Amino acid sequence: MKKISPPCMKINLSASPRPRVPASLFWMRIIRRRHLLGLGLLGITLLFCGCLLHNTLKLQAASSGSVDAFLVLGGSIRREIYVAELVKQYPATKVLISQGSQDPCILLIFQRAGAPLDHVWLEHCADSTFGNFYFNIPILRRWGVSKVKLITSPTHLPRAKWMAQILLGAQGIWVEVDTVEEQGIPGNQESLVKTGLDVTRSLIWAVLSQGIQPQCSQVKPLAAVDLEAWRQSGFKCEHQGRIEN
Repeated sequence: MKKISPPCMKINLSASPRPRVPASLFWMRIIRRRHLLGLGLLGITLLFCGCLLHNTLKLQAASSGSVDAFLVLGGSIRREIYVAELVKQYPATKVLISQGSQDPCILLIFQRAGAPLDHVWLEHCADSTFGNFYFNIPILRRWGVSKVKLITSPTHLPRAKWMAQILLGAQGIWVEVDTVEEQGIPGNQESLVKTGLDVTRSLIWAVLSQGIQPQCSQVKPLAAVDLEAWRQSGFKCEHQGRIEN
């Protein structure tokens, strides 16, 4: 006699459907998230406006003050000749020469002019106009500078001036520009494309530099230059300097 097997029962192993969220609760959650996002954006906007106002007031105060430092952009030995004469008038003002002429050339220029060396520093990290500001702004900040005189040549404008106003201005440092006429082939070749690219990355770095301060390991005082060692190894200065080794 055959045994009759009971019919197999099918068990539905699929997950039970989730309970539907009421439409009113769903929209409340959306509104709440948008509200929090709006508050966050408002907070960021207020913080940005507060920082901008503070920086603007700081710049206004610095504009009427005296110059704390001379920043010389490398590219022509005539700029270093000019600042050496300037230092004789303002011996207590700090000088920062960014990637200028060879060290012994600058030393001989200051010695010939009878200018003091105590507050003159040489920086050799920069390899471009952007680098001039990238590496030297942290140094100026450590010095507590609020107003700087930028020394360059007319052929370097308006690019150098705009970059200085953006990058130094973002740090609350007021900029005055002094230009020194060059002779012969200009040290800087300008173009609209070059200016546009440098101004664009300056705007970006003006924001990033609020939290990033690059350091240059190749900074030394002018008084530390060993002229005799340079004479032994040999050096050559721009003919415009009229310097005899």
